Amino acid sequence: MTLEDRAKATAKNIEGKVQEAIGKVTGDTKDQAEGKAKQAEASVRHAVEDVKDEVRKAAE
Repeated sequence: MTLEDRAKATAKNIEGKVQEAIGKVTGDTKDQAEGKAKQAEASVRHAVEDVKDEVRKAAE
């Protein structure tokens, strides 16, 4: 995984955590759900890139 891809996934995760927290404070369940969805997306991105890294290592 490139450093740029990791940074984007981490930023998406942080964005999701912030949005979820704002939703909790304001009572906005839509923001909470969208924040959790962004966190899940970031987790999937990290997992996909981890698999790519393992495949590259195995190929070497």
